[in-house]
Amino acid sequence: MVKPAFWKGRKVFLTGHTGFKGSWLALWLKSLGAEVSGYALPAPTKPSLFEIADVTAGMHSTIGDIRDADQLARTMHAACPEIIFHLAAQPLVGDGYKDPVGTYTTNVIGTVNLLEIARTLPGLRCIVVITTDKCYANHETRQAFRESDPLGGRDPYSSSKACAELVCEAYRQSFFTDTRISLATARAGNVIGGGDWAANRLVPDLLRDFSAGRSAKLRNPLAVRPWQHVLEPLAGYLALAEALCCSSEFARAWNFGPADEDCLTTGALADLVAEAWDKEAHWAQIATNFPHEAGFLSLDATAAIERLKWRPIWPLKEAVRHTVAWHRSWLSGENMQAVCLAQISQYSEELQ
Repeated sequence: MVKPAFWKGRKVFLTGHTGFKGSWLALWLKSLGAEVSGYALPAPTKPSLFEIADVTAGMHSTIGDIRDADQLARTMHAACPEIIFHLAAQPLVGDGYKDPVGTYTTNVIGTVNLLEIARTLPGLRCIVVITTDKCYANHETRQAFRESDPLGGRDPYSSSKACAELVCEAYRQSFFTDTRISLATARAGNVIGGGDWAANRLVPDLLRDFSAGRSAKLRNPLAVRPWQHVLEPLAGYLALAEALCCSSEFARAWNFGPADEDCLTTGALADLVAEAWDKEAHWAQIATNFPHEAGFLSLDATAAIERLKWRPIWPLKEAVRHTVAWHRSWLSGENMQAVCLAQISQYSEELQ
């Protein structure tokens, strides 16, 4: 799976390092001994994992907009990376409805900017662009999506991520075939974990309400999602980058999803979080005029399991336990960088 010796001393450029997934990935890369340079907007929430875990310590951090091609180019050339992970994005369905132009320019043009600059980097070996399970054309067939299924998206966010996938395919075929640079995309499920304070996201909303002694509110408790701990797809991204540096045969799209039994309804996940929090925690469904969201999402990760030797490690109940334990540690005032690194270390031990 993840080979620590591979990463020691590697120059890695990470966009979106101030976000939830990006902060966890930056911490993991630094613990592996990589030389990490990050480029992102300011942390999107207060509090944020980026700030409370002191993610900037031991890395090069630049605050900038992925849509600013000039600043991005200067930063990427200064970093001179061997490996790029592109996570910078507008990541929320709800915000896509509120600001479709910003969502498309960030998720599509931002990706174009990054790939165009990447073509000029002399030491670059591979690029991993992170999209989403929502990039597929979802006709609610209740079948797990495979990488060969059609792309689509009924809402601006999902559509923008499908567009980013198409951009990557066009650049791969036009500019990164028979070159030293291998380009792949990664589509993960719905991640949970400590340090996520995004609005209108299930587990952060649950933990906010439970820690305040309130009843949590669910918009759609029957919606099914492929839930997984944030470290699960990150392990996939690392394994994918290692493979890309060895062979261009891995330059394609990849799914990183949980086991079938962990594709649960939001209500079932809320029950697991309530159980892990305490016996008084509870939730109720509320009526809402929130715009359309898919009713069923699931990913077929067979290709990653068979070809990258990646596999899910933490069952959902264990992922919830680690998430709740992280949040309680934060409420207790513990050193959250140390807590993050301890969870990464535990996961890594189980990974090998």
